Amino acid sequence: MSWNFDEKIAREGTNCLKYDLRKEVFGTENVIPMWVADMDFKTPDFIMRALHKRLEHEVMGYTVRPPEYSHSITRWMLKKHKWHVEDEWVCFSPGIVPAMNLCTLAFTRPPDSIIIQPPVYTPFFSAVEGHGRNLVLNPLLEKDGKWTMDFDSLNNLISENTKMIIVSNPHNPVGRAWSEAELRKLADICLKNNIIILSDEIHCDLVLPGYSHTPVAGLSEEIAAITVTCLAPSKTFNLAGLSTSSVIISNPVLRKSFNKQIGHLHIGNGNIFGMIASVSAYSEGREWLDALLVYLKDNVDYVRNYLSENIPEIIPVIPEATYMIWLDCRRLGMPGKELQDFFVNKAGVGMNEGSTFGPGGEGFMRMNLATQRQKVRTAMEQIDRAVTSLR
Repeated sequence: MSWNFDEKIAREGTNCLKYDLRKEVFGTENVIPMWVADMDFKTPDFIMRALHKRLEHEVMGYTVRPPEYSHSITRWMLKKHKWHVEDEWVCFSPGIVPAMNLCTLAFTRPPDSIIIQPPVYTPFFSAVEGHGRNLVLNPLLEKDGKWTMDFDSLNNLISENTKMIIVSNPHNPVGRAWSEAELRKLADICLKNNIIILSDEIHCDLVLPGYSHTPVAGLSEEIAAITVTCLAPSKTFNLAGLSTSSVIISNPVLRKSFNKQIGHLHIGNGNIFGMIASVSAYSEGREWLDALLVYLKDNVDYVRNYLSENIPEIIPVIPEATYMIWLDCRRLGMPGKELQDFFVNKAGVGMNEGSTFGPGGEGFMRMNLATQRQKVRTAMEQIDRAVTSLR
């Protein structure tokens, strides 16, 4: 079966964050929005059919999650990532960001320390500082366009107050699909120091051809016992608006603490359509996902080749995973606000400015490539003209 990812979808006027908030975010509507991480492609047809079928029953009352909700996730993890997960390990959360905040509340207390590895997804910072915990930064290392974890620094940063590390796996925004060796080294440090690993693996299904995803909790039972894994079909199948995510916790003590927080806040019911979409995605989505990844890889290759041939001032960090590409714009010689202004008002392209991801992000821009190729072409041509005007 084939799907047309080139089909143009009009998203304006649908209360779409990505398009309808351009004026508020960028100060102008005259930008191609390539920022927030959702896709411009249709949600897959098999998911839409499942949702339409449920709409035929015209009662939207309180609903429980059926056993198939967990079954579909555990089957997907085994087949896709060779990770054995028990149904009882699967917990619900209305989103990954809420899950991170819930984990901070469940597993730490002030003045505990939590480590993050910037440049990284912005909500990691607030998940720590917003609850009075001590934020400790273990910045990634960058050399010749390759980003790695700084294990020496990590060892030196750990104290008796260090209770948790939040890991982006695969990493957003630098696009790394961390290797098994890297994750084992990280896990060994955490095991030695009794540190919980909170692994945000929302991009795990978006590993590009030639690479693979390693679930942290899949490394060993011992590592799984200190690991909490956050997952969702939202990025993979364009379902962010349905607010349905899962948290996998094999350790019964940690699982009880997490579910206690969910219960206290009364946010565990979820919604009817999120449950149905999740089951459909994980039960029927493999062929569609394979086609999507090929299309995304072609978009990455197009941007890489275009920059190499026409805009050598911008160097792409080639992603191993996610549909974002991390652009090294340091040769343009602009500080963050000036760089953002240049892309918005000179190039007409709205992206995420790198310093918002924390230390190490200065001089970079994050571009969302989960859109039609013609839109990618237009964006690159506009950037090309803007950079040419600087020469």
